[in-house]
Amino acid sequence: MKLKQLIFGFALLLAQVTLAQDYYLHCGSILDTKSGKLLPNKTIVVAKNKIAKIQEGFVAKANPNDIEVNLKNKFVLPGLIDLHVHIEGELNSKSYVSKYIDNEADVAFQAVNCAEITLLGGFTTIRDLGGTGVNISLRNAINKGLIKGPRIYTAGKAIATTGGHADPTNGSNRKLVGDPGPHEGVINSPEEAVKAVRERYKEGADVIKITATGGVLSVAKSGKNPQFSIEEIKAITATAKDYNMLTAAHAHGDEGMQRAILGGIKTIEHGTFMSEETMELMKKYDTYLVPTLTAAKEVEKNAEVPDFYPEIVVPKAREVGPQIKATFAKAYKKGVKIAFGTDAGVFPHGINGKEFGYMVEAGMPEIEAIQAATITNAQLLGIDKEAGQLKETFWADIIAVNDNPLKNIKTLEAVSFVMKDGKIYKNQ
Repeated sequence: MKLKQLIFGFALLLAQVTLAQDYYLHCGSILDTKSGKLLPNKTIVVAKNKIAKIQEGFVAKANPNDIEVNLKNKFVLPGLIDLHVHIEGELNSKSYVSKYIDNEADVAFQAVNCAEITLLGGFTTIRDLGGTGVNISLRNAINKGLIKGPRIYTAGKAIATTGGHADPTNGSNRKLVGDPGPHEGVINSPEEAVKAVRERYKEGADVIKITATGGVLSVAKSGKNPQFSIEEIKAITATAKDYNMLTAAHAHGDEGMQRAILGGIKTIEHGTFMSEETMELMKKYDTYLVPTLTAAKEVEKNAEVPDFYPEIVVPKAREVGPQIKATFAKAYKKGVKIAFGTDAGVFPHGINGKEFGYMVEAGMPEIEAIQAATITNAQLLGIDKEAGQLKETFWADIIAVNDNPLKNIKTLEAVSFVMKDGKIYKNQ
């Protein structure tokens, strides 16, 4: 009899030890991103990496080893999604030289730091739009739980044309410039375009990014000129569709934007010199604008810092910086669909939340700016059944801020609680 009791007691103890540990988040208000309404006094029950229940009031934990988290004085939202990030590093006055000095391991260590800072800023998911390829390994390391960071959907290497924005040899001397091709993300025909997409897929990329026009920060004269033919773009988008990959196009100049839209690109990044005709095309083809207002502000500011940029970059930075916000305001009023993206990496990671303030200043209501960074971006990434809302069965990607973001959008610049995949990374 005593033996049976001993065995029973041991089994009970073992069951208690192995019992799953759930979180009970006591939330003062949660934001329903779909309706735009704040819902007071809720308990979010998190089991493993999912939202198991959302209950009325502050519900006590069900088991002794569950954890109650006090967010009663907080405003709680789903984790934010940034659709335009360069996670491998941050631009500075030495960046144009460091690409010839840094090894992949150097880039990787920078990327690890950038990833953690981004996550702690409340961005639990990002789309990385081009780097050296370290971004793919970074994504894998985060997914394995080896390092801290947001969920990453990455383009690997962006696709350019010879001499175009994102040609990795721009600015090199003639001994180093070589003749990069599809493997390096440089194409000059529809056939090479197809190969470049397949190379990105082979390397493990999730999405495809092209540089449809010149760029501000590349060591090249024009920041506006179109750099792909429509045939090349169509070859890229058709191949990307075969592999179920979302497509994005860096574009400042209007002609390059129109070619990208007509060629089937889904998101236009920056959109600086977009005409009304192009806005109408975007509406017709269901193309989204990712405005990157924060990057424009930072680029304009840095253009006045002596020797921050190469001389050829400065006039482009001065021209583009002030224009993007006005273009965004006009596009929004015209009814162009807006997705949230910052171009973090052009400026320091972790301050991505500044984008919300600039969007609101340009005329977008607070709730729509938040929806752009949650519901809209989740839909574009194809994860809208798992992210973008606080909803039962969705991923437990949850953040909290101190003030009502519908009245003070800048509170999203100071996120005080971050949970990703059911794990707490920040709780202040």
